Formats: sequence, structure tokens, C-alpha cells
Amino acid sequence: MAALRGKALVAYLVVCVFWGSTYLAIRVGVGELPPFLFAGLRFLIAGLLLMGLALALGDRLPRRAGDWRTLAIVGLFLLAGGNAFVVWAEQYTPSGVASLFVVTVALWMAFFDAIIPGGSGDMNWRVVAGLLLGFVGTSLLVGASPAELLHADLRGPLALTGASASWSLGSVYAKRRPTETSPYIGAAVQMIVGGSAVALLGTGLGEWHAWHLTTKGLGAIVYLVIFGSILGYSAYSYALRHASATIVGTYAYVNPVIAVLLGWLILSEPVTARTFLAMSLILGAVIWIQLSHKLRRAVGLADRRTESATTVSPSDGPTVRQAKEVST
Repeated sequence: MAALRGKALVAYLVVCVFWGSTYLAIRVGVGELPPFLFAGLRFLIAGLLLMGLALALGDRLPRRAGDWRTLAIVGLFLLAGGNAFVVWAEQYTPSGVASLFVVTVALWMAFFDAIIPGGSGDMNWRVVAGLLLGFVGTSLLVGASPAELLHADLRGPLALTGASASWSLGSVYAKRRPTETSPYIGAAVQMIVGGSAVALLGTGLGEWHAWHLTTKGLGAIVYLVIFGSILGYSAYSYALRHASATIVGTYAYVNPVIAVLLGWLILSEPVTARTFLAMSLILGAVIWIQLSHKLRRAVGLADRRTESATTVSPSDGPTVRQAKEVST
């Protein structure tokens, strides 16, 4: 991959695979348990477990107050404003339509990465073309027509749109304010803060009256804690530290592909020619965006070299000045 190498690439692939499988677990869990308590307790448990494991392996808690503040804000954006409302929205929105809205994470992330100063993002025509290609591919994969979207219950789409924007803004904010903590301690603090906030919201809404832990609900929580939170979220935090937010955000295009393949392999769900075409467009969009960043860096480096070679300074001797003037 052009901008992802080594551990960062492994972390990106972990996010793509594990988060692609969480839609099913969320759908199962929200059918058994109230949404905000389900989402909040999942992250609170995962955060405490990850914190204990990281401390046992030698990591340290943040030492600066600014790091605690940054991690708390990111946790609220990503988990309280992002993931929790995805869980809530799946009560009212089919999983296919939900994945179409969640894929806008890549669009929002590229947008915020380009307009907020201090990052490596660049909303050039290549990135825009790649994002649009991925959106078309995901629409084709989901098979949701504009008419179906217009007639859908708007509670789900509105919540999913807000969740995608919140998640993207939190990701870009995290890129702009790096901390001196390990990605694992950082992810643990974010999950504890975000999970606590969402659990308190569920408590305030009286969701404990509807809390009846079933075998399916417990299974969904265990799966999401281990694979969705501890492994997936830690990998996401690591990848975000080592690559552009725009590039990492393309995981949202890969997740539906993973979900379709898992359904085909495990549940024998039908896979048509349209499915393969859609997956080709989605993967093509990811590769295109990756290569566009590599090309932009190469062009920028060439421009700087040309400017350096053609600029005449007072310290240049007559021979050097004549050579530069001829070269221009």
C-alpha cells in the first residue's frame, strides 16, 4: 500500500476485517438489549480490560493533563457521538442502508482532514474521484435505491449521518493533537470515557428496566468487546497515528465487502455478479486514494527540488547563477 507499511498496514487490515464483522453482532445485540447500555457497557468493559492488560505489560498512564483532555474528547467524539448512535440507529434502519450511511465516514474524514489546518490531507480531484467511486461501489453493493432511502425511517439515517460526522471529526482531532501515551493506553482511556458517557445516557433514559441479559445478548457483547473493541479499536488508534486520516478512513469502504464475504462463507448468502462488480469498485477506490497520496507527495517533492534548483541567491557565484538561469 502506498502510505501504509509494516505494522500500520497490519493494523489497517485488522480494522477492515474485524469491524466488517461487527454489523451482525450489533444487529443481534440491539435486538436483545437496550441500545445505549449495550453500547456503553461494551466499551467500558473493553476499556477496563485493555487498560489492565497494557499496564501489566509495562505501559504507563498519561502524565500530562493535556493528554487526558485530548483522549477524553476523542473518546466522546468517536464512541459517544459515533459508535453509540450507529447501534441506536440499527433499531430503525436495515443493515444494508446503515452501511451505506456509515461509509460516508471516508467522505467526512477527507473533508475535515482537508479544511482543518495542520494535517496531511488534501481534497484534490484524485481524492474526490476515489471517494465518489467508493460511494458508488457501496451503493451498488447494498442495492439501496434513492427511493428506498427517501421512504426510510429518518431517525436511523439522521443518526447515522451525525455518527459518521462525529467519528470523522474525532479522528481528525486525534491526528492534530498527538499524545505521549501508547496507542493501547490511549484507546483504553477513550473507551472508558466514551463508554461511561453512553452508559450514563442509557441510565438517564431508563434503559435498565429493559435490560434482560440473554445468551444472544451476552454473545454479542463478548464478541464486540474482544474483536470490535480491544483488537479493532486498538488497531484503529495505531493506524491513525501512522497514516493520514483520509487513508485510514477508507476502512469504511472495505467493511461492507468483508461483511458480504463472511455472509457467503458462513451463512451461504447468495453472491451475484453485481456483488463482485461492487467489491471491485470499492477496492479500486481504496487503492486509488492510496496512490493519489503517493503521487501528491512525489509531485510536491519534485516541485520543491525544481524551485531549489532555479532560485538565484546572493551567495551564488557567477557560474552558478548562469547555470540556473539557463536551466529555467
